[in-house]
Amino acid sequence: MRPEPGQVLHFSEDPGITRFVPHVAPTSTRAEPLVWAVDHDRAPDYWFPRACPRAMAWITPTTTAADRDRILGPGGGTRVHAIEYGWLEAIRTVRLFAYRLPADRFTPIGDPEPHAHAAHEPITPLAPPEPVGDLLALHEAAGIQLRVLPALWPFWDATITTTLAFSGIRLRNARPRAD
Repeated sequence: MRPEPGQVLHFSEDPGITRFVPHVAPTSTRAEPLVWAVDHDRAPDYWFPRACPRAMAWITPTTTAADRDRILGPGGGTRVHAIEYGWLEAIRTVRLFAYRLPADRFTPIGDPEPHAHAAHEPITPLAPPEPVGDLLALHEAAGIQLRVLPALWPFWDATITTTLAFSGIRLRNARPRAD
């Protein structure tokens, strides 16, 4: 489930949204009200239940072979997403929907590369929401490793010290760090 050219996506467990109104997200570091969406490359970051903590890493042109092999493993593709065992059933059963939104109403957010797109005005979806479907199958079809771990913190700590690009979403919902 990716946006088509000229589109960005908003993923939600709510299939009844008819208009996206700018708001300040509780997790945002920005104080301005915004409507959030993602592009083609970042859509897989949201193939999860909303509250699911996840740690993700992917190779870039500057990723070293040693870092690639250490985090992704030999023959491990170009991207890995990690979750905790406690979220596996939710990933199997969540009903997730994608809203297609007009990209020309959004501005990329993030430096040096955009991680999201934001609009300052209300946005009406281009069509009714589409069921995203089987999230495990989406990962498989996209060639993204999905690791299920007892805890995210060891993976996260190892990843953020490498030359891979990385992102963590809803990490506050992860199991507490072991002492």
